[in-house]
Amino acid sequence: MHDALTGPILRGPAGPEIGAFFDFDGTLIHGFSAGAFYRDRFRRLDIGPTEAARTLLLGLRGVTGDDAFERFMAVALQAFAGRSEDEMEELGERLFVQEIAGSIYPEAWSLVQAHRLMGHTVVLASSATRFQAGPLARELDIEHVLTSPLESEDGILTGRAGGPLLWGSGKAEAVRAFAAEHGVDLARSYAYSNGDEDLPFLEAVGHPRPVNPEGKLARVAAERGWPARTFPSRARPGLLTMARTAALYGGMFAGIGAGVAVGLVNRSRRQAIDVAAALTGDLGLALAGVDVRLQGAEHLWSARPAVFIFNHQSQLDMPLMCKLLHGGFTGVAKAELRRTPVWGQLFALGGVAFVDRGDTAQAKQALEPAVQKLREGVSLVIAPEGTRSNTPRLGRFKKGAFHVAMQAEVPIVPIVIRNAGAAMWRGSRTVRPTTVDVCAHPPIDVSDWTVAELDDRVAEVRRLYLDTLARWPGSPAARLRAVR
Repeated sequence: MHDALTGPILRGPAGPEIGAFFDFDGTLIHGFSAGAFYRDRFRRLDIGPTEAARTLLLGLRGVTGDDAFERFMAVALQAFAGRSEDEMEELGERLFVQEIAGSIYPEAWSLVQAHRLMGHTVVLASSATRFQAGPLARELDIEHVLTSPLESEDGILTGRAGGPLLWGSGKAEAVRAFAAEHGVDLARSYAYSNGDEDLPFLEAVGHPRPVNPEGKLARVAAERGWPARTFPSRARPGLLTMARTAALYGGMFAGIGAGVAVGLVNRSRRQAIDVAAALTGDLGLALAGVDVRLQGAEHLWSARPAVFIFNHQSQLDMPLMCKLLHGGFTGVAKAELRRTPVWGQLFALGGVAFVDRGDTAQAKQALEPAVQKLREGVSLVIAPEGTRSNTPRLGRFKKGAFHVAMQAEVPIVPIVIRNAGAAMWRGSRTVRPTTVDVCAHPPIDVSDWTVAELDDRVAEVRRLYLDTLARWPGSPAARLRAVR
């Protein structure tokens, strides 16, 4: 799928005179970003009955032309009246992290990266507001963003449009104006969209690319020979997906149960943990239809105990680490989780090292529980990003894992996970069958590291992750090298 999408781009001409224009809702993400804003307002009881009725009526009538869209936006933008631009920027960032990021199509992410690799001028063009589209553009490193303008006075939104809306012919005009200003040759450029209203937008370029096309657009694309692509749905999962997800958790709990039984019979807590970990990963992932393709398996065993670090994309990462390491390890959790009902007790039984992350004044002492595990011969598994990534982008690395390795005088083993998010993204409740790619790098000796140079050392390790992900066979960068 990804090669069919990006191959023609990577084999084509390069340079900033070629534009790549992307619609937002339904093209880069599944669904509509406005839904996240409306749900937030409903939760805060910020929508009155009159507005709700008008919005519902307009929705039932449908948006079938420029005038209808203007009426719809007139109602929607009234919700912004009296709010500051800074407040709306913060709201957009929060909703992006909480909801919108999880709906990004990985295929669309690859398309954007392919155009960026070719040095094309990448533009996000949407009828939405900048508060909706801006956070995703920043995450994708898209410099140019065309959105429906909003009127403001002294930084306070009036609730009215600030100019022509980018819907239908309005978006096509905005793209033509942008191209003229930035020296973009539209005849050699690309445009991606899903909506019937974007026919003028797609017609404005030489390479129209319908993505997840609606009825009319799909028919026009077929008639004109436009290459159309439909990405796997992020909508409500089917029965098979739900069954696989149930099997995943069933397999994990069965593995835990088997580990407890073995531990009780042999009166060994460590054996119980190791058996539970191994079976949780193997059985859970197998039942979910998730295969693992591993490079560098020997590095998982060549130096133990060690601090195993991994890039954290998915809720599947922990069963994945269990499958890879097959026991002899534990994790690290913040100290307050010890008091959490159920999870606190499970973590304690699993031998998790509880660390007081808020104790910055005595950071070395705070890490001592994790260091002690290593000195007892038990490896640690830590995500240096600290939390799951919102998107495929690699987050900033924190220094805790590296401090622990230095204090315990054990090596660091980098484990790079390529596409676990495709199987189960952050916030997802279901798992999709796929093959997850993993690369285990050789252990890194930290015996000569110093605290003074730690920032540079951590940056080197993070670059190792970036280089590995960029050079992975099948990635846009790797395919570009193959065709050049």
